[in-house]
Amino acid sequence: MKAIAQSSYGDVTGLELRDVERPVARDNEVLVRVRAAGIDPSILHLMTGKPYIARVALGLRKPRNPVRGWDLAGVVETVGAKVTGLGPGDEVFGSGDGSLAEYARARADKIAPKPDGLTFEQAAALPVSGVTAHQALSGKARPRPEQKVLVIGASGGMGSYAVQLAVSYGAEATAVCGPGRGSFVRALGATDVIDYTSQEITDAKHLFDIILDAAGNRPLPLLRRALAPKGVLVMAGGEAGGPWTGGMGRQLRGYALSPFLGQTLISLIATVRREDLLALRKLAEDGTITPFVDRAYPLSDAVSAIKYLETGRPRGKIVVTV
Repeated sequence: MKAIAQSSYGDVTGLELRDVERPVARDNEVLVRVRAAGIDPSILHLMTGKPYIARVALGLRKPRNPVRGWDLAGVVETVGAKVTGLGPGDEVFGSGDGSLAEYARARADKIAPKPDGLTFEQAAALPVSGVTAHQALSGKARPRPEQKVLVIGASGGMGSYAVQLAVSYGAEATAVCGPGRGSFVRALGATDVIDYTSQEITDAKHLFDIILDAAGNRPLPLLRRALAPKGVLVMAGGEAGGPWTGGMGRQLRGYALSPFLGQTLISLIATVRREDLLALRKLAEDGTITPFVDRAYPLSDAVSAIKYLETGRPRGKIVVTV
């Protein structure tokens, strides 16, 4: 089968479209015929193997699975011996191992029926980013009506879902994004917009009850200065920091400080679970959240999709069609 793969960790130049062996579903897995795959920042960590601590799971010296990608939407091809409730021909979405390929293995508890009314491209834009936003704002820090919520990285994949979720709870959302994205985040429901090239989050006229940091590049003291005395900070991104632990150092400091503060500082490392996917499915079907696909690329041009992601300019999600 065709797949986007790499032999060793490195930059985008090490990725190539090549023939690899078609995977076989294990007992608790399904084999999915991929129709579309989502692209998000986690794929850059897969590609580079950084922070290095991630290689404990990904492979120490080289990728354990050379095929890149997590998010997928497609059609079940075969099911493992212990899988129930799914069968060949079912349209599904979720997280698989190596989704930038014609076929990918996925654990049965990490996929769910594709939302009715969504294309495969839209469904592939939901899993990792949507689950992270859902776990942040429906579990870790559920907004109450009229609370003030700040979403940092609001025009990206996770941020675009977070703005929509915050608004659905009746909260007032302020979006932090780059220039030229104000109209996009306002269309998502944001009341106010902070352009990070000309303003800082502490320039706002009020403190925030909840801050969701989906960008991961602001120091903890700055985030706390924008947070209300009893507010909740959810750190879901960790793009800054050194090559060994990345943004984990900041998150660990927040975890250590939180018991001694009026503020609650939470580190979120999201895990795709079937229950979250089912919740997202319902939210998408009733129109509470809408996946926004910035660009779609064919599998043969998936490297261009990743290069576009590296620019930091996507609005919503990037997907690859297969």
